[in-house]
Amino acid sequence: MPQALFLLLFALVVTAREFYTVCAHSWLIFSEIKGQEETGAEDLEILPNGLAFFSTGLKYPGIKSFDPNAPGKILLMDLNEKNPAVLELEMTGNKFDKSSFNPHGVSTFTDEDNAVYLLVVNHPDFKSTVEVFKFQEEERSLLHLRTITHELLPSINDIAAVGPESFYATNDHYFADPYLKSWEMYLGLSWSNVVYYSPDKVQVLAEGFDFANGIGISPDGKHVYITELLAHKIHVYEKHANWTLTPLKTLNFDTLVDNISVDPVTGDLWVGCHPNGMRIFFYDAENPPGSEVLRIQNILSEEPKVTVVYAENGTVLQGSTVASVYKGKLLVGTVYHRALYCDL
Repeated sequence: MPQALFLLLFALVVTAREFYTVCAHSWLIFSEIKGQEETGAEDLEILPNGLAFFSTGLKYPGIKSFDPNAPGKILLMDLNEKNPAVLELEMTGNKFDKSSFNPHGVSTFTDEDNAVYLLVVNHPDFKSTVEVFKFQEEERSLLHLRTITHELLPSINDIAAVGPESFYATNDHYFADPYLKSWEMYLGLSWSNVVYYSPDKVQVLAEGFDFANGIGISPDGKHVYITELLAHKIHVYEKHANWTLTPLKTLNFDTLVDNISVDPVTGDLWVGCHPNGMRIFFYDAENPPGSEVLRIQNILSEEPKVTVVYAENGTVLQGSTVASVYKGKLLVGTVYHRALYCDL
């Protein structure tokens, strides 16, 4: 077996997990939306007022899709409701092609006038763009404002918005071409990176990652957190006034760390993880991928506290990618299965 392939398989196979959950009770969501039962919720973001956005319907090369021909959607859930329902947000805008919408990472930005902007990583025809929407709360709709593309954004996975049109982005591959991407992964080339984008400046800030994936910012805006999926690591960077980043520390895990959500109250990191990445890339309905959620407290301290909040073998939830909390409620999203609502 070639060494590069061996290292890739080693990165994807990690320790099996026993079932573990701190949920008082939980249930799968999206079943109330026809056709939405198994389209995933690869990323999600919760506003301070309890409204949660879900990115659903991702089609990603090499990853299972139960409905490969359907366009993606953005769903909304109000966590203030006793039995919250999920609804699809209508997307409006003359220049936006809904038929090719293939959403990945999402992030929100609220300006001084309390206008909410939703930035969505999109892969129309497996390209990479960032779609900028304005959330119209009363209408429960998204107004498309513009599409962002750039040569330094060839393979975007996730973003962290710092303005209506400004963000940090992870590129999970160096190349844009699917064929070159596959060789990049096969050869184990750690060429992925993190980019800062604004209308005035675009630059690579950090590189040398083995699949840069999730990204988040601390509540005080002083630190940026980046997951390196295939290396099983979370990197902590200091964020400067000119948007540049300085590496501070790295945490190692025995699971594939995907998306990061940062609790705006406590600063805790909530991370969706893959306890066995092989099952994500080589789907078997008889042996589905499991799910795992980590909570990381005091990440800047000498000894951060890492807690497994949820872990199971895929019988309930397959392929967890993201987790986020709001007032004792936990939401867990997946790459192609469903989402889980949990009372902690």
